[in-house]
Amino acid sequence: MSSKSSDSLVSDASQVQDLSMSPDRMLDLAMHVAKLLVERSENLRDQGAWEGDFRQELERKLLEDPPEEGHVAEEVIDRVVTDVLPFATRLDHPRCFAFIPSAPTWPSVLADFMAAGFNINACTWLVASGPSQLELVVIDWFRKWIGYPDTAGGILTSGGSSASVSAFVAAREAAGNPDSPVVYMSNQSHSAQVRAARIIGISAEHIRLLDVDENFRLDMAALRRSVTEDRNAGLNPIAICANAGATSQGAIDSLEELADYAEAEGIWLHTDAAYGGFAVLTEKGKKLLRGIERSDSIVLDAHKSLFQPYEVGGLLVKDVASLENTFSVHHDVLQDTIWGANHPNFSDRSYQLSRGTRALKVWVSIQTFGLGAFRRAIDEALDLAQRAGEFVRECKALEQLAPVSLGILCFRVNSNQYQLDEETLNGINHTVLARVFWEDQALVSSTQVRGAFALRLCIINHNTCWDDVRDTLMAIEQFGEQELAKQSVVSSFGG
Repeated sequence: MSSKSSDSLVSDASQVQDLSMSPDRMLDLAMHVAKLLVERSENLRDQGAWEGDFRQELERKLLEDPPEEGHVAEEVIDRVVTDVLPFATRLDHPRCFAFIPSAPTWPSVLADFMAAGFNINACTWLVASGPSQLELVVIDWFRKWIGYPDTAGGILTSGGSSASVSAFVAAREAAGNPDSPVVYMSNQSHSAQVRAARIIGISAEHIRLLDVDENFRLDMAALRRSVTEDRNAGLNPIAICANAGATSQGAIDSLEELADYAEAEGIWLHTDAAYGGFAVLTEKGKKLLRGIERSDSIVLDAHKSLFQPYEVGGLLVKDVASLENTFSVHHDVLQDTIWGANHPNFSDRSYQLSRGTRALKVWVSIQTFGLGAFRRAIDEALDLAQRAGEFVRECKALEQLAPVSLGILCFRVNSNQYQLDEETLNGINHTVLARVFWEDQALVSSTQVRGAFALRLCIINHNTCWDDVRDTLMAIEQFGEQELAKQSVVSSFGG
């Protein structure tokens, strides 16, 4: 309910002649929103990881013409909290294991609030020197964590998709912008890599989706063969895309071997470490990602395993000049940015000009908690995924389908007690996934593992504990046993 008394519930628009508010009203509204967010956080575990509604019902609530006269601000905010924001996946829920979830820290949420309040446009040094310097600091943190040289640099982006587009443009320019360019990636690569290649003008038939080995890593023999065949056909390889955490199974390509090959062939090596890259902050993760520092470009998403709110992705390149030489374009209306000459303008590092300050939330949250807290949270998530794999291997009704990697576990309902064909197993697992969705607090997603329908858990939430993981797996096991039992009854009757 609104904090204002019933006597004062009049439209804010009727009290002012413009779009301003008094300091007291501003504070009242800020406190109102803060209380709602803290209350949501406190009650999150008691709710489900997902809530949604059908379009027809949401249109009934929301489809209307804009009002000519305004309403009481608290009532507007309360309406949003009631009719809009709840109908979404609660990505920060401790039992949200679907897709790649996100669990931001509170200081980073407040930093976004401050950035919006200060109305920062981090486009050039003239327009935002302080925020630009802070972005340089955060980018340099990332650079050191990765192990990049002093020549490296980059830019914070909306996410991995945007970062990949800029990386592919840089790769194309580094190759001399040749005719008939070709890029190579495994068939486990994220669709963002395919989309980025298409955006920069690479035809679909020149995007090579190559086979993987038994551990879902890019098959080096297939890569070598494809590059040789393409060059013999007069085509021009410009980039190889490595996975440092493929989103289906968490697979990590052979980064050092890929780096050796790309260097020998003179091909740009781009590494997609969007969700898994910040594992380098831990000793375990650093070993898993050995060789990533030899990539020409790397994508990282801090709104995933660095626990930041959307949106903050990042692009790092081994030589920052490769970005600036690509994107720096003179524009008369920006000629005043000569103030700050010899200072970096982030508009020269990607295709985006107007952009918020994404560095602030990263900096504020790490300054508040210390990097050690982030290391421990990442390590804990990796450990929980390994423990989940052990649980699955001990269950008679569950079958692990891929090695646990970077917090991702792929498995399915299956049992040696029944000799079931793949079509039947896929049907059972579809049903189990739906039952978890409708009958349990958790949210689990699915993927394909060598043609098999697989249940998939992604564990990267700093609020998730073993009870959350275990209870979700136990629910899946229980639903699975019930569905297998139904199948046995059908089979006994020759159905």
